[in-house]
Amino acid sequence: MNIILLSGGSGKRLWPLSNDIRSKQFIKIFKNDQGEYESMVQRVYRQIKEVDIDSNITIATSKTQVSLIHNQLGNDIGISIEPSRRDTFPAIVLATLYLRDVKNISENEYVVVCPVDPFVEKDYFECLKKLNEQAKKNEANLVLMGIKPTYPSEKYGYIIPKTNDNVSYVAEFKEKPDTKAAEKYIQQHALWNGGVFAYKIKYVLDKAHELLNFTDYNDFYANYENLKKISFDYAVVEKEKNIQVLRFNGKWKDIGTWNTLTETIDDTIIGRGIMNETCSNVHILNELDRPILAMGLHDVVISASSEGILISDKNESCFIKPFVEQFEQQIMFAEKSWGSYQVLDVEKESLTIKVTLNKGNKMNYHNHMHRNEVWVVIEGKGRTIVDGMEQNVSPGDVIAINVGCKHTIFAETTLKLIEVQLGKEINANDKQKFTLE
Repeated sequence: MNIILLSGGSGKRLWPLSNDIRSKQFIKIFKNDQGEYESMVQRVYRQIKEVDIDSNITIATSKTQVSLIHNQLGNDIGISIEPSRRDTFPAIVLATLYLRDVKNISENEYVVVCPVDPFVEKDYFECLKKLNEQAKKNEANLVLMGIKPTYPSEKYGYIIPKTNDNVSYVAEFKEKPDTKAAEKYIQQHALWNGGVFAYKIKYVLDKAHELLNFTDYNDFYANYENLKKISFDYAVVEKEKNIQVLRFNGKWKDIGTWNTLTETIDDTIIGRGIMNETCSNVHILNELDRPILAMGLHDVVISASSEGILISDKNESCFIKPFVEQFEQQIMFAEKSWGSYQVLDVEKESLTIKVTLNKGNKMNYHNHMHRNEVWVVIEGKGRTIVDGMEQNVSPGDVIAINVGCKHTIFAETTLKLIEVQLGKEINANDKQKFTLE
C-alpha cells in the first residue's frame, strides 16, 4: 500500500508546546505499549506498519519539518518537501510526482492520502487497506473515506452518499455548515469528510496537467512557489462526478485544540507537576525543569515550555490562535536531524543554547561570518573538528570558535553542551555548510 501522509500545521493552536517548527504532530505526549511517550507522527507511522509492514509511506511536508521527521522516524522514510505552502492540491501533486519520478512507482499503482494527525486506532488503518482495495477495483476515479458523525459539527465538510451501503457512490458534497444544517445532513446519513481518499497515480497527474503546466517532478518542484494556492477538494473532488465513499464507523478524533487533545492522553500530568484533590478535569503538560502546582481548578489545561506558559479553561483554549499570533519571539526549542536545542538566554549581543546531540550523530561542518561561539561540554563524549584540527571532548572541555572557523562535533555517546553565541549580528541564516574531507 502506497500512503501519502499530509503533515502541515503552523503550531499555533497547541502553543506553547508547538511552534512554527514543531507543530502538534511532533509533540511526544502519547504512550505506546511500552509506556514510552511518542508523538502523533510516530504513533501513526507505527500503526500503519502494524497493519501493513510493507507499506510505502511518504510524508508531504515543508522544509522546516524535515529534520524533525528524520529525528523521530529515521532516515528511511520518504519525504516530499514543499518549497513553500501552496495548499493541498499542489502538495498532493508534488508528492504523487515524487512517487512516480523519484521512487519509480508506476502510474498505474494506487495511493491513499490521509492527514498525519487524527487520533485513531487499528480499525482506521484496516479501513485504509479496504479503501486502497476499493480504489483498485477501478469503479470510480476517487474513493473517499466517510467518517460517521458523532455530533453535528461545524468544523467538517459533509459527504452525502446515494445509498446506505458500506460503499456508495456520492450524491453531493456540502461545505462546512452551521449546526442546524449539519443536523439536517446527518439525518440524510451524511458522513464527515476527513480528507482521506485513494486514487490511481495517473488520474491525479492527468488532472494536474489539465490545470497546471509542468513536465515532471523536477520541473514542478522548481516552479512550485509560482503555483496558485488551491485545495484538492476544490480542484478535484468537487468537480469529479465518479466518486465513491467507504464508510468508517470507528473511533476518529481531530486533535487540533487543547480541549480535544486532553481527551486523548492517558496521563493528567506530563512533566513536573502536582495538583491537589480539589482539582477536577485538569491537565498539566510541563516541559520546564520547574514544578507546577495546581489547586482548586476545574476544566483547565496548564501547559509550559521554553516558548511560554498557557493557563486556560479547556473550552476557551479553542480560541488561542489570534492571541499567540501577537507574540514576536524566536523559536526557543527545536528538534534537528542530529538531536535538539533549547534557547536558555537571549541578550542584545549573545545567545545561550543547550544542545543535545544523539549518539552517533554530528552537526554539519559549517562556519559563521558574524559571530564567535564557545562550547562547554556538560555531558557525554565526542570529538570536535575546528578548521581541520580534531580533538576528543568530554565534560568540562571548552571549545572556542572564532568568526569564519569551520567546525563540527560528533557524538560518541549522547552529548550535551552549552553553546554561547557572541556578536552584534546573531542570525540563524549566518551559516555556510562545507564538505568534510
